[in-house]
Amino acid sequence: MEKFDLIVIGGGPGGYVAAIRGAQMGMKVACVEKYSTLGGTCLNVGCIPSKALLDSSEHFHQAKEKFAIHGIQTGDLKVDFTQMIKRKTDVVSNTTEGINYLFSKNQITRLEGLGSFVDANTVKVTAQDGSESQYQGDKFIIATGSKPVDLPFMPCDKKRIITSTEALTLEKLPESMVVIGGGVIGLELGSVYARLGTEVTVVEFMDRIVPPMDKELGKTLQRSLKKLGIKFHLSTKVTGATVKGDKVTVTAEDKKGNELSFETDHALVSVGRRPFTDGLNLEAAGVEVGERGFIPVNNHGQTSAAHIFAIGDVIGGAMLAHKAEEEGVCAVEFMNGEMPHMDHDLIPGVVYTWPEVASVGKTEEQLKEAGIKYKTGKFPFRASGRARASEESEGFVKVLADAETDRILGVHMIGPRCADLIAEAVLAMEYRASAEDIGRVCHAHPTYTESFKEAALMATENRPIHI
Repeated sequence: MEKFDLIVIGGGPGGYVAAIRGAQMGMKVACVEKYSTLGGTCLNVGCIPSKALLDSSEHFHQAKEKFAIHGIQTGDLKVDFTQMIKRKTDVVSNTTEGINYLFSKNQITRLEGLGSFVDANTVKVTAQDGSESQYQGDKFIIATGSKPVDLPFMPCDKKRIITSTEALTLEKLPESMVVIGGGVIGLELGSVYARLGTEVTVVEFMDRIVPPMDKELGKTLQRSLKKLGIKFHLSTKVTGATVKGDKVTVTAEDKKGNELSFETDHALVSVGRRPFTDGLNLEAAGVEVGERGFIPVNNHGQTSAAHIFAIGDVIGGAMLAHKAEEEGVCAVEFMNGEMPHMDHDLIPGVVYTWPEVASVGKTEEQLKEAGIKYKTGKFPFRASGRARASEESEGFVKVLADAETDRILGVHMIGPRCADLIAEAVLAMEYRASAEDIGRVCHAHPTYTESFKEAALMATENRPIHI
């Protein structure tokens, strides 16, 4: 029976990054992945393919709505949806093949099949053909991720009632789509199809979209998405769905008790994800499972079995690829005697619609609830020369700073390239910068990042230059 220093179960962003970091630190590493391609949900049916479609659909939208003002005449535009899906598939293939190369480069053993614990130091890998092999390990990392949540009263048939996975592989452009859930995944995919001409309706149980984010971001994003033609039904509970032929009828009830009905080509269920631990046989390894199936861990990612760690979606918190990656690195470094640091309060959240939405740290609602006194600096992109030059002046940057110390407590933005801009805010907060620190840093002109500086100047001394 072959023995490894580290066996990682799951080849998604958390798992493959942990495996690479382990190899870099001189460990003999194996990674168990049940699918034929590495990269997990993110690379195969999540982050990467959705961003590929988001970019393609935004290019079409720009050509249709904004090229003329730049003096570019496009003529008769049309969508080749088959080619759009093919490009997405090619992007996914190239990206997953890149992980294979990284495994080879770092001499990581790839074990294809379903991993399950035989005991605390032994893993059984069952291949698709039913054959079984066993491997021993000194340390383990569980990185098996999550799966979309089904609504019990309308299970997905993967044809008319679909999840994000099927929404990324539709064979033809639908005329209509009902998105159940106004969170990140539903809004991103809803915006893809709305840009391409699909009639999109979002049904959300809460009274606002992207509920965990700063309330002002949700309101602004909703106004923006309405311009694409997306219709919203907030404070509305979905009660069922009936499939008949090539249509599905979704029934719902609003906060006043009125019954609603939507006939559509597809109902996209996007109400969250659940931890995926099916088949792991965690009991045999002495790993406890907590509430709602999540695996409890300490600050270093250790489970109830000290030599077994868990990271990513399977331990709860923000279900984000970059969170899983950092947790994987921290777990590997800790098991090798180092003392890594990770601040879970400084994990940025991004919605890749257009305009993009990004956030890090505390929201205004959280600060008010905690009784923390704070200052606000808010700078609109319409006052940015770079944004006006690009015809991308929608949105704003908001900086929240402690009223006494001026330390930045939260940054929230919606606008062009905010998915990239938020990194500056994360870096500033990681080093406990004040709003004045950012206001005194020289930013290149003209750039979108100047808006962050201006918002910081407003927060610290109410002295923005360009508004």
